[in-house]
This record gives sequence, C-alpha cells and structure tokens, in this order.
Amino acid sequence: MTAAGRKSGNVLRSIGAKTLLAMAAAALPALAVAAILGITLVTAVYHAETEFDGATSAARRLTEIRVLIEKEHGLIVRLPAELDLRRIEAYAQQIAAVRQELESNITALAAIDGIVAPDALAEIRAAHQEMKRTAEEIVNAARSFAQTTALELVDGPYDQTTRLLRAFLDAVGSNVDGIVEHARSELEESAQWAWRLTPVALAGALFASVFGLWMTRRTFVLPLTRLTEQAVQIRKSGRLDIGQDSRILQREDEIGTLWRSFNLMITDLSSARTRLAQSKAEIRMQFERLDAALNNMSQGLCMFDSDQRLLVWNRRFLSIFGLAPELLRRGMPVRELIELTAGGEIFRESADEICAENERRWSERTSSSSLRELSDGRAISIMHEPIASGGWLTTYEDITERLRAEAKISHMARHDALTNLPNRVLFREHMDTSLARLRRDESLAVLCLDLDHFKHVNDTLGHPIGDDLLQAVAGRLSGCIRESDVVARLGGDEFAVVQIGCNQPAEATQLAARIIDVLSVPYDLKNHHVVVGVSIGVAVTPTDGSDPDQLLKSADLALYRAKADGRGTYRFFEPAMDARAQTRRLLETELRAALRDGEFELYYQPIVQLGTDEITAFEALVRWNHPRRGMVEPLGFISVAEESGLIVHLGAWVLRNACAEAATWSKPVRVAVNLSPLQFKSRELVQTVFSAIAASGLAPDRLELEITESALLQDTEATLATLHQLRSFGVRIAMDDFGTGYSSLSYLRSFPFDKIKIDRSFIHELSTRGDCQAIVRAVTGLGSSLGIATTAEGVETSEQLKLLQLEGCTEVQGYLFSPPRPAAEVEGLLAAKSKYRAVA
Repeated sequence: MTAAGRKSGNVLRSIGAKTLLAMAAAALPALAVAAILGITLVTAVYHAETEFDGATSAARRLTEIRVLIEKEHGLIVRLPAELDLRRIEAYAQQIAAVRQELESNITALAAIDGIVAPDALAEIRAAHQEMKRTAEEIVNAARSFAQTTALELVDGPYDQTTRLLRAFLDAVGSNVDGIVEHARSELEESAQWAWRLTPVALAGALFASVFGLWMTRRTFVLPLTRLTEQAVQIRKSGRLDIGQDSRILQREDEIGTLWRSFNLMITDLSSARTRLAQSKAEIRMQFERLDAALNNMSQGLCMFDSDQRLLVWNRRFLSIFGLAPELLRRGMPVRELIELTAGGEIFRESADEICAENERRWSERTSSSSLRELSDGRAISIMHEPIASGGWLTTYEDITERLRAEAKISHMARHDALTNLPNRVLFREHMDTSLARLRRDESLAVLCLDLDHFKHVNDTLGHPIGDDLLQAVAGRLSGCIRESDVVARLGGDEFAVVQIGCNQPAEATQLAARIIDVLSVPYDLKNHHVVVGVSIGVAVTPTDGSDPDQLLKSADLALYRAKADGRGTYRFFEPAMDARAQTRRLLETELRAALRDGEFELYYQPIVQLGTDEITAFEALVRWNHPRRGMVEPLGFISVAEESGLIVHLGAWVLRNACAEAATWSKPVRVAVNLSPLQFKSRELVQTVFSAIAASGLAPDRLELEITESALLQDTEATLATLHQLRSFGVRIAMDDFGTGYSSLSYLRSFPFDKIKIDRSFIHELSTRGDCQAIVRAVTGLGSSLGIATTAEGVETSEQLKLLQLEGCTEVQGYLFSPPRPAAEVEGLLAAKSKYRAVA
C-alpha cells in the first residue's frame, strides 16, 4: 500500500472511531443495538474503504505520472536549442531519471488491484515505450547537433505520443473518478442500510447514528467531494488557478494533509507548465539566434548526416556558388548536390571525381582541407570536419581576395616600391639561381652602382624630384641590360646588376661603360634639368668570389675605389681593396676596445695672443695610446671614428676630460675642444656639454668649442639653434678651418662667432704666395670689422709670425711656440714665463 493509501485508510479509521464515540455518548441505553448497528456499519464501511483506498492511490499515481510526463516533455523540448555537449548530457541524465521514476509509478499503478483495467495498463505502457523510444532519438540528434531533426521529432512523433498517453491517462482518470464516486455511494448506502436495520433502536442510537453520519459527512465526505470536484474541474478546464478552502488546508488531520498534498501537486504542475512555456520560448529564441548566426557567417556551411544527406545549409553557401534556394532541400543526397556544381559550371572537376574524393574522405573519418579553383577564377577553401553522429560538417570560404593580397604582399616584399625593380632579397635569390645554373664556359659578373651627386639633387630640388630621378634611372638601367640579366635597387641610390656571359670580364666592361654613358645623359624632371653620374664596382666569378655575399662584398669594395678615384667611372675588384677594408674593420674594432679600456689621452697645444705673448688657451687634441703601435695621432683614426659613429662617444669623452683637467689648472686660461659634424646630429650634444661643465666645475666661458663649416652644411637651422643654446650658457664658439668651406660669410651673418681660426693651408705658404697673404688679410680685416678674434693655425716660422702680426691677427698657434704636450706638462708651460715668446 502506498503512502497516500495509508493516509486515506488512517482518515477513514479516524472518522469511524469519532462516529462510534459520538453515538455512544448520545445513546448509552441503546448500546447493544448500537453495537450491532456499528458492526454492520463497520463491515460496510470497510468494504467501501478498501475500494476507496485503491481508487485514491490510483488517482495519486495518475497525477504523479501526469506531472512526470510534463517534466520529461519540458526537458525534451529544450534539447534542440542546446549547442554545448556537456549541457546536452546533463539534460539526458535528467530525462533518464524522470523516465525511471515514471516507469516506477506505472508499475505501482498496475499493482493496485481492481482499479485500472489490464488492457488500459497495456495501452499506457505501449504509449510510454513509444514516447521513450522517440525521446532517445531526440537525445541522440541533440548530441549530434542535428537541431532541425530534433525539433521535427519533438513537434511530430514525440508530441503525438505524449498526447496519446495523456488521453489514456485521462480515460483511466475518469474511471478512477467513477470508482471514487461509487465508493462514496456505497458509504452512503451503508449508512441508509444501517438506518433501516435499526427501526426499534432507541432515540439515542438514532441520535448516535445521525451524529456519526453527520460527523462522517462533515469530516470526510464533504472535503473529499470538494477535492474530487476540483480535480474534475481542473481536468476539464485545464486551469490550475482553482481556489482552495483555507479552512481545510489548515486542518492538522489526514484530510488537511491530503488537501495540502493536492495543492502542492497543483502548484508543481503550474510551475512545470510555466517552465515549459519558458522553455519553448527559449528554444524558439535559440533557434532564431542559430539561424541568424548560420546565415550571417562569412563562410558557407553544409551539414550532412551519416547517410550522406544534406541536413543544414546557410545563405552564404548559396551565394558563393550562385545557387537558387529552391534547388536545395533537406535530405538531399550529397551526390545530387555535387552534380549542381560540378562539370565546369562552378567546379572544373567532374561530379565523379569530386564524389570519389568525398567517399575516400568519408571512409577515413578525419579532418581535412582543400583549395579549389572555380571556373570563374575564384579560389575556395573547403574544410571537412567529421561529427560524432557519423555525419560531416563542411565549410566553404572565398579566399580569392586574400590570395591576391598575399601575392601583392609577396611581390612588395621582394620588389622595390618606388621603381618596382627587384629588391635586395629577390636580387640575392637571382644570384643564387644564376650561380647554380652557370655552365662551364660561362662567368657571372656583379655590378654595384651608386649615383654621383644624388644627395645634392635631394637637398636642392627635394625628395619628390629625387624619387622621379630614381624611377628614370631604373628605366634606363632596364634598357641597358639583356633579357637574361637582372637589375635591382638595393636601397637609396644604390643599384646592382647580375650579368652572365661567356666572355667575362669584357662583357662586364662593355655593360659598365654603356651604363655610365646612358645614365649621364641629362634628365628633364618636372621642368628641372638634372645631371647625375654613376660610379660602378665590378666583381666577376670565380676570381672575386663564388657565393652571393662574397661577390657583393667585392663589387662594393670596387665601388668605393671608383668613388675615391673621382666618380663617374668603373673599377674591377682587386685583392688589395679587401685588405684595406679588413684593415679598416680591424681599426674600428680596436677603436671600440680603446674606448672601453681607456686607451685615449689628451694633449694640449697652447694658443698665444699676439701683442702680449701670453697663453690665452690650450687646444685639446686626442691621442690614442695603442698597446702595439704606440701613440697614434688623430689623422690615423678620426676618419674611421666618424664613419663608424664612434666619434660621438669619443667626443663626449674628450669634452668631459678636457673640462675636468682645465678646472685644475693654476691659471684661468680657456680650453678649446673640436666638435665633429656628426656630434651635431646627436640630440645629446647640449646635454653632454652642460654635464661636462657641471661635473668639472669649470666656468662656461673657459670652454671654447671649435666647429667646421661642414657642420653647418648638414642642417643649418638645427645647428644654429644648438649653437645659440650653448652660447646663451656662456660657452665660446669658434669657427675652425675658415675659408675652406662653401658659404663662410653667410654663416658669419647667421651666428656671432667668438673666434675665426684661419686654416693652416693658408699659413703654410703665407710667405711665398700672394693669394695666401690676400686671404689672411681679408679674414683678419673681416674679423676686426665684426669684432671677432682671429687665430692663425700651423705657425711654424718667425717669418710667418711677422706677417701675421702685420696683418693684425689676434692669436697664433703652432710648432713655433710648442707642439701638443701631455696634460702633465700644461702647468710647466703656464709657469715657465709670464710672457710666452717665440722660440727660434
């Protein structure tokens, strides 16, 4: 017996006991008659109770079965919207648990004797098995992400089976309701029958019977009747918002428990119905989202089942292949789909070829990808991915533009953007290929070209004209070479040519001469008449190298020699060129080590003021104390330091040490430091000067910076701004090697120099050449007019000194007074005499 049945039996027994007590209290004198009546009544009620107990238990089971069916239905309809396999498995487990509980309730319903007919139970079981089988198909479809199949199963067989099972349960429920009504009728008949058997009972017995019946009706019959009426009303109307009697719900006996259980069941059923409606809405929303996602993908998509039939496709698939929507249908065989696109209409391959490839892929069950070219030239990337259900997911992507972009990027990576000639990368590949294909009677020549005076074109006419010139040069070069030769732009104004010939180096000589002649012809570029030349370096296999790097290196060295020999010519590589280059590289390496190891020293040459013969300043001159070559003068390493960029670090070192040593001198004479033009390109020059002065404690006006006119040629405005910033700090500025540059007078107008140093080239022949005397006279006169001191460098004879005095030179410097001396000897020079006179 179920819990509900036991509760109902307890209710009846409680009611019977209450009735007997009421009757005994009402009619004690008729106790015997009442006892007989009671025995009769109890017997009748027992039979009615047994029948009612079974009917109530059956009704309870039927209600639980309905609730479980609705719960399983709610879980099933949510499955198609799920795309997460873990959530699908969770739903499957919940469905299995509900199904197990449902089968348990059907088994318990069958165990109630005499309530549900065996044939009705058989129909319920058959409908449940069909519902179970359909539910398993829906779960399997969801696991395979076949949402469309799952939705069709839910809306079709599953809903039909569910409605059939509900109909069977409604029919059985009606029968159970009839049994309940019959049990109630039997109870009433038993009471009437007991009344007819006691016509002679005492008034007390009659009162007891009436009282007992009234208590039974009030306590049991009326609540059950109302409960039955509500159940029937709910079943007929489908509404779950039927009102409840609050007084009965508050009872603490079995009737109250039964009503509360019924009310809770109705509440659960209402919640299940609400959740079911929400699940349907959520499924619809998920389906709409899935449809939107599929039809807004950038790739075309098709999904096939295990029987190679089409399940799902999107609009992008149709647009890629230009197919009309009505040509495709669900369940379409894959071969029929292939026949729509094969045979030259879309794909160039035949349907048999594509189907054979598909069959192979289908049998292997592995992911794969392919690239197919359509008949209209488009490229389609196809990805095949097997799915767990045995089918396939295939995506199609039009990558035509991507391939074109990649080809363009590849071309740009291997060609010069300005001239469209091969760049250094592609030129190197051509050299590798050419060297590999050389015949025994052939030789390969590499020509490295550099335009002469191209920088002047850029500086005077601007970069746009310079770009036009490079394009014109590229065109002329392409016209000079044969079809088998290759010309490339390596960068800037540097070009290179690879030439293969059987008569080398004669053919390379002819080509170099032809290129010089062709490129030297004037260019008309946007109303500008431009003339440039070209220098060429040539290297030939196998004597000058057998690999691209060595050949380019040799041709580059030959190009340097052509530039050094006056430009506008060509030179072939010679081993001595490499030796000089190796020597230069070694010197650069040693310079870096010397900066690191502190191998440099400062020497000082005095600057004497004419008229007073006093030392007014010392020029700081750097020396390299080489561990093997001894003391090396600047002429042996400054040019390499400038070419390698080390001059910036070396100049900073000279500034720091010159300021630090000058700060220790006993007399406040100035210290002069030369600045390289490359130091002005460094943004740190001003900060380096300020730091050197601050660290040494030297007065700013005791530091004199000497610059050459070439420093002003590079970036006049920026250089002048730097000089003004240094001058405002108190540092003195001198123009060194005056008269050897391009536009000295304009610079004197642009910046108020403190000193002009006359180059030693004019002093050396001052006594023998009149033009030198004229230049010195003009410079000293200019300095006197502008209030600028003048210093003559390289004074070595008394005759030179006398002439300088006559021309009004302010200061002199040279071996006549003293060669450069180590820092340790400066104090001796200062203390030797108060007046510093010329030595013989």
